[in-house]
Amino acid sequence: MSTDAIVLLKEEHKEVRRLVRALEGADEGATEVKADLVSRIVEALTVHTFIENEVMYPAVRELVPTLERDILEAFEEHHVADLLCAELDAMGPDDERFDAKATVLIEAVGHHIEEEENDWFPKVRDALGRTELQAIGARMLEARATAPRRPAQPGALKKAADAILR
Repeated sequence: MSTDAIVLLKEEHKEVRRLVRALEGADEGATEVKADLVSRIVEALTVHTFIENEVMYPAVRELVPTLERDILEAFEEHHVADLLCAELDAMGPDDERFDAKATVLIEAVGHHIEEEENDWFPKVRDALGRTELQAIGARMLEARATAPRRPAQPGALKKAADAILR
């Protein structure tokens, strides 16, 4: 398995997309299936945004100052996703706004992934060498081991508070 930071993040994006496709393909009345898929999406996104916020973005921010504006936008996009994840995590699939909130999360995350993969990642790859991306990726793998899995866990709550207080 590659430790290249961009490769690792693209793999996480691929998993989120797979879960989203499964959710979109779920039958209208399959509330338990939808609840499970949304729970898995929330977990994947909680881990993903934590790793990017704690490792990838700060590293790129330091090494490639010209991408500061992109990084600040990405922090805000993560903040929105984190809020929606926290709200969904506290809801049941029978809540009247569950499906609508999941749809908004999917749309926001889809936009974020497209921007990262089509615009931001190429800029980062051009600016950083293979060795730097592998070092960042190794730190990301370490962070993943202790990353929060649910929005209400301490690491995720700290990340949400940091976003509000910055």
